[in-house]
Amino acid sequence: MNISNEEYSELTKQRSHNSKLCRTVPMAFLVGGLICTLGEALMNIYAMAGLNRDACASLASMTLVFLSILFTGLEWYDRIAQHAGAGTLVPITGFANAVASPALDFKSEGFVLGLGAKMFVIAGPVIVYGISASVVYGIIYYIVGLFMK
Repeated sequence: MNISNEEYSELTKQRSHNSKLCRTVPMAFLVGGLICTLGEALMNIYAMAGLNRDACASLASMTLVFLSILFTGLEWYDRIAQHAGAGTLVPITGFANAVASPALDFKSEGFVLGLGAKMFVIAGPVIVYGISASVVYGIIYYIVGLFMK
């Protein structure tokens, strides 16, 4: 299908619907805030169990990741995201969903070529750029540290 830029622009105008910012922004804020509140509540629950702060933070993060993957598998995460929009992209839960969702989509292709190869289709670039940025930052930090002595 060969279409000009003008035809493509017209087609996207016809098919795209305007988002209702007065509804989507508060919903994203509310759901994102609820996810963060859940994380804080989990930390408090783990603290009441007698764990130290680092253990509480780790367990709360693991619980949020587990719940995100569970909700993705049960197809609840997408339903929540339809209403919450960017609110579900709170970093840890959004990242867990970005890894779990392609894994579920391609599981029929097998463990190696399906699940293993496609699991990081969405999250892979984030991991690569995050690691690359941390290496560059580490090198800069090291060089600056040499001159500050």
